[in-house]
Amino acid sequence: MSINEIESGIGLLINDAIYVVLEYNHVKPGKGSAFVRVKLKNIKTQQVLERTFRSADKLDDVPLEEKKMQNLYRSGDSYHFMDCATYEQMVIPEGVLGDAVKFLQDNLEIVAVCHHNQVLKVNLPTFIIAQITQTEPGFKGDSSRSGTKPAVIDTGASIQVPLFINMGDWIKIDTRSGGYVERVQK
Repeated sequence: MSINEIESGIGLLINDAIYVVLEYNHVKPGKGSAFVRVKLKNIKTQQVLERTFRSADKLDDVPLEEKKMQNLYRSGDSYHFMDCATYEQMVIPEGVLGDAVKFLQDNLEIVAVCHHNQVLKVNLPTFIIAQITQTEPGFKGDSSRSGTKPAVIDTGASIQVPLFINMGDWIKIDTRSGGYVERVQK
């Protein structure tokens, strides 16, 4: 693959690791040959790096496929998912899921990034709705000022919530940061 074919979202094999192109910029200086500045993200480690490729460089592209999958259940250190298109079941080890396990709920739909039917990583929805299962009780007069307290949600993850949140409340959580967004009615 030549550098002119680089686009956002494609997979590249660099030093035996698979990277996804986040951003790219074709540069044609007045003097010298053209080059491309690329911002890449390592699929396994989530490390982001920038590389520059010259016009003569050849790259190995990696076909990546995104599959919508639904979380069915957990069995030991593995999670069982169903492909929403084919209804086939797939077992994904906890190590591949990484930090996503903190927010995996039953029947939650995720997007699995696959290479030759092997799941490389999963993308959670940006927001999830979860119930508070454990926290200190809120007191009358606690408002949404800057104070927070620890709480445990129904997936077992620990997050910081405002002081007015009580056990049994439903909240919206940003899965990218793991932070509280708002209280919701369910």
